Amino acid sequence: MKANINKFIEDFGFTRIVAVAFFLIVAILVPVLGLNTLTLYSQALVRIAMNGVLVLTMVPIMVCGAGMNFALPIGIICGLLGGLISLNMELTGFTGFFAAIIFSIPFSLVLGYLYGLLMNRVKGSEMMIATYVGFAMISIMCIVWLFIPLDNLILRMQMGRGVRKDVVLSDYWSQILDNFMVINIGGLTIPTGTFLFLFVLCFLVYLYMHSKTGMMMRAAGQNPGLAEANGINVDRMRIWGITLSTVLGGIGILVYAQSFGFLQFYDSPRMMSFSAVAAVLIGGASNKKASIFNVLFGVMVFQGLLTLSLPVANQILPESNISDIVRMIISNGIILYALGKGTGRK
Repeated sequence: MKANINKFIEDFGFTRIVAVAFFLIVAILVPVLGLNTLTLYSQALVRIAMNGVLVLTMVPIMVCGAGMNFALPIGIICGLLGGLISLNMELTGFTGFFAAIIFSIPFSLVLGYLYGLLMNRVKGSEMMIATYVGFAMISIMCIVWLFIPLDNLILRMQMGRGVRKDVVLSDYWSQILDNFMVINIGGLTIPTGTFLFLFVLCFLVYLYMHSKTGMMMRAAGQNPGLAEANGINVDRMRIWGITLSTVLGGIGILVYAQSFGFLQFYDSPRMMSFSAVAAVLIGGASNKKASIFNVLFGVMVFQGLLTLSLPVANQILPESNISDIVRMIISNGIILYALGKGTGRK
């Protein structure tokens, strides 16, 4: 019995068990402390659904051996460009949302391909270079956003030139997925459409990763030397994985934005990659191994913990700033664990 418990702890990871236990304790404390349980649980479900696709972007790039995608802002920028084109054309509803996704894909394919070429030149230092590249793209786009010509006056700054920092989506496609087939159980709101969209994308990525190309990508990531000996073009597989991750990043920010109700430009997406990386690693992924289960489990624990822990901290210690401290400890602590886990050890 003891041997089985020790094996389970070794396989699942002690730190991960602590994170899950803390999440369950916080979830139980919400009703015990008399907080608005259904509202908080609904908020947690929304945050899990809206962040799921951004975490899903980590699967192809980690499987192909290019490390964790700290250059996720590249894909996010492509999604923002697609969303901006859709809004400038004043498209609304599902038409506007899916048009934004379609418009983002060409940008994602081009920038993802170029990013893949760069990553093939810096093998062994992918994560460090990716972080710099992501930050650099955000800085470059801060200038580009100021000069993009726009016909829709709602998108422009009050000065008459450049994109606003925050663009409201309420008149276009705000919560278009959240409100689709929404389920309300006694006050508990489940964003069914967003979850369905996430599950469909997860299923498509699962099918792709188990296709012939996906298996070659996995082989190239796990053992590049053996893959090359079997005739697999490792560099090409890495580019495909990185490009797919960039495309998913563009889609992910649009899913995030429709739930959030805003498209945020300039430096707002700068740190979004760190939360996505932390979530997938908390879910059980390693440097060259990631699965759909790791994505769904990780985003549930990470986002659920962030959503529920702050009200609990405020209730336990009112009239204090402990909630901000708890938020920083949880988010940065999990990210620190995730970054320190790059070797794949539990």
